[in-house]
Amino acid sequence: MLLPEYGRNVQNMITHAMEIADREERNRAAQAIIEVMGQLNPHLRDVDDYRHKLWAHLFIMSDFQLEVDSPYEIPKKESLEEKPEIMPYPKSKIRFGHYGQYSQKILEAAIEEVTDEKERAYLTKAMGNFMKKQFLRHNNTAVENQVIADQLGELSKGQLKLENPEEDLTSTNQLLKTLGLQQNQNQNQNNRRQNNRKKNQPKKKYKK
Repeated sequence: MLLPEYGRNVQNMITHAMEIADREERNRAAQAIIEVMGQLNPHLRDVDDYRHKLWAHLFIMSDFQLEVDSPYEIPKKESLEEKPEIMPYPKSKIRFGHYGQYSQKILEAAIEEVTDEKERAYLTKAMGNFMKKQFLRHNNTAVENQVIADQLGELSKGQLKLENPEEDLTSTNQLLKTLGLQQNQNQNQNNRRQNNRKKNQPKKKYKK
């Protein structure tokens, strides 16, 4: 069966309709089959133009051999057999994967468009903190502010510089709380402490 979700009975009904010589009677048979198909798949009623989809399924199940008057354009077999075009794989290189293309594109646009000194200073701090958040999502154990400042300068081709990253960037603990990662980090630390205590505890000796 081409569309097994409709079952063997519907397939047999379509086969029978194809054998009907009179076109009007064949049209009535097709309408009846459409109603049965709709009852078997009521979820299709939530889909736009669901009756259009039912008629398309009817022709597919007849292997496009059923000749009836359809209220919709009859699909062509060739169009369903066409292979989709191969999507080109993005070839753009990302210098730092954990920041993604989004950060890189913003910085590239900012270099050209933001010329006002105050706006550029604000953008520098905002992007620095955004990059620090992205870094912490990738590795929430530790991050050095100077590393963020250096990578920001590298991605912006030296146009955006954090003169004092320790003051300009939000603290790591604050960002972890904002990202909801502080609790996980504390839990991991507690688990490590408990494991270390168990390892350091002397083994009990049992009397024979």
